[in-house]
Amino acid sequence: MTTYSLSTAVHAELDIRKSRFIAVVLPVADRAAAMRVVEQLRAEHRAATHVCWALMAGGQSGMSDDGEPSGTAGRPMLEVLRHHELDGVLAAVVRYYGGIKLGAGGLVRAYTDAVAAALKQAVRIERIVLTRLCVEVDYPDEARVRRWITQQGQQACSLIGVEHGPAVRLMIDLPAAELDAARIAVAELTQGRARLSGDESALGR
Repeated sequence: MTTYSLSTAVHAELDIRKSRFIAVVLPVADRAAAMRVVEQLRAEHRAATHVCWALMAGGQSGMSDDGEPSGTAGRPMLEVLRHHELDGVLAAVVRYYGGIKLGAGGLVRAYTDAVAAALKQAVRIERIVLTRLCVEVDYPDEARVRRWITQQGQQACSLIGVEHGPAVRLMIDLPAAELDAARIAVAELTQGRARLSGDESALGR
């Protein structure tokens, strides 16, 4: 299934029955990066009543109602991200309470509408899941592998690092969907001499 990220951060602000809802939706590398953004928002909005968030990031996804009634903030925001087929994206909404209670239904609508309003300005980009292929070859084969990497083009294949020891170890990032084809290609161009191993962690792009 194709998933998308955002090209840049988007913002929106809604005033609902004297409460102020400030939404920011942005691409993030992982949960740690998302939590840094949330903490930054807390620091910028020390007088805010709540800073609620939802993160779509594969196995690192999560959400927080931050003191709002359970299920009225984080989950509705997460559903908006899911509806837009987003991944690697954080939605956070800062609320300044205006003195009038909105009720559970009103809160769900408010947090949903705040994130949806921000996403109206968003430019989605296809999210390509990357994986890392480690290729170990003897020195005579290094030039062949480097030439193959160059021929693939930077969008399809990136040389991330090289280690020179008894043999040469090249770390290559490439779309996970291309991993099997890359293994076959490298094996063929080195006539089976290359030793291949994969780091199956999804790097995302």
